[in-house]
Amino acid sequence: MLRYLLRRLPAALVVLLAASLAIFFLLRLSSGDPAATLAGPDASDETVAAIRSSLGLDEPLITQYLIWLKGVVTGDLGTSYILHAPIAQLIGESLGNTVLLAAGALLLAVVGGSMLGYLMGTVRNRAVQNVLGALTSLGVAVPTYVTGVLLILVFAVTYRVLPSGGVGPGLSDFEIGVQYLLMPAVALSLPTGATLARFLAASLRHTLDQDFVQTGIAKGLRRRRLMTAHVVPNALPPVTTVLGIQIGQLLGGAIIVETIFAWPGVGQLLLQAVTGRDYLLTQDLLLIAVAVFIVVQIATDVIDAAIDPRIRMERA
Repeated sequence: MLRYLLRRLPAALVVLLAASLAIFFLLRLSSGDPAATLAGPDASDETVAAIRSSLGLDEPLITQYLIWLKGVVTGDLGTSYILHAPIAQLIGESLGNTVLLAAGALLLAVVGGSMLGYLMGTVRNRAVQNVLGALTSLGVAVPTYVTGVLLILVFAVTYRVLPSGGVGPGLSDFEIGVQYLLMPAVALSLPTGATLARFLAASLRHTLDQDFVQTGIAKGLRRRRLMTAHVVPNALPPVTTVLGIQIGQLLGGAIIVETIFAWPGVGQLLLQAVTGRDYLLTQDLLLIAVAVFIVVQIATDVIDAAIDPRIRMERA
């Protein structure tokens, strides 16, 4: 396994380098000038030029890129243009809230998606399958911002049983913290859980049609043992791969959910950076997102290998 990880490391570094180039230069192609934004609409050209010089934006683009890349490698992420605070500090303060939200949403998605997918894949009643299929289609189709607004209208405005936004005390007061976490986690988890359910159901149906399952039935294996020891392990590798991809989409959806529920996380920070033309903060956050996605994909491959011995043999 260690040898496999070492083989993946150079490719991961190349992807990160390519991503850093794309992020840096695509941001420069976007409209707007950070110096003009900071100076205000009534600032003179001399004031804008002075701000641009103080931020290093008057340097050649390749020089700016190399300075930024050096800072990333050495851990010096720089200072935010608009928030006037060290970027590492800003990310550290908001990262915990985003991790809490993403972990809660992922837990709900995996548990709910697994239960729903197992039922869809094993229940033979056509009416039940149609109802479950309609529910998962609805979960995939409805955007998170629609789900979030509906949850607020029902549970925060109409019945007033849950807070409409904010992060509350976090997990320091578990009962109250869960109340603040529940609605944003549910809104964020629904598309991921529905997608997992559909893929798990399809994988289970495919596995149940395999010859080794019929052989197990012919030998008199109990259904519970057949499912837990043979069918489910063989159906999981494609689902874990999809889960790895869905985690990336879940992190992207966190930006919308954090905005709707006033959740002070990395998504809110990224939105502030983009609207304020804060190049440094935007670059750092996007590159961190790419790094997290790469780590998740490698972890997914490792989990697949742990579940399926055939994958371990291919990588040996």
